[in-house]
Amino acid sequence: MFVKDVMTKNVVTISPEASFFDAMDLMRQKNVRRLPVVKENGEVVGIITEKDLFKASPSQATTLDMWEMTSLLSKLKVKQIMKREVIHVHPDTPIEEAAKLMADNKIGSLVVLKEGKLVGIITETDIFKVFITMLGARQSGIRYVFRLQNVPGILSKILYLMYQCGGDLISVATYEISPEEYEVLVKVRNLNRSEFEKRFLEGIVGASIVNVKE
Repeated sequence: MFVKDVMTKNVVTISPEASFFDAMDLMRQKNVRRLPVVKENGEVVGIITEKDLFKASPSQATTLDMWEMTSLLSKLKVKQIMKREVIHVHPDTPIEEAAKLMADNKIGSLVVLKEGKLVGIITETDIFKVFITMLGARQSGIRYVFRLQNVPGILSKILYLMYQCGGDLISVATYEISPEEYEVLVKVRNLNRSEFEKRFLEGIVGASIVNVKE
């Protein structure tokens, strides 16, 4: 799966010359929390978020009255508030690389550029949707968590045993506990659970069932 498969293609953007209130109104109208800042020639020069607008606003401890605050904010331009360093990805970037970029840089979105032009935006919500789909969270079935020794072939034996017991695989995810062990989350439907668990205990060495949930 790639960024192009989940990104928003019709991106709401704003000019660097727009005002503070223009940005605030546009976010509210379009129900978005961030806006790529794009010049007339299509060049992406920054990104502005709800958090940036909040930081630019006077604190509640200010001595300014409402008229003075409004006057001050109306003079602020997007280019004065926006983040100029825009972390971006290509449409063909693997989805896991995009997620890693967001996590490593502690950001909630990435603009998507192709040949220097804005073609989309991907957010943490898009990543969560992928996560939900890949784990089969919206599908009914039996959810197993196995703990496996890091020995080649154990997982394939478990999945083949599920197949032999009528199982129809929904999802598989692995995560390392240590260099010697890892856990596997498997979701499956139509499985003869009693037969599978009996044969698992009798024939699978180097693995244990940590949790089962229907």
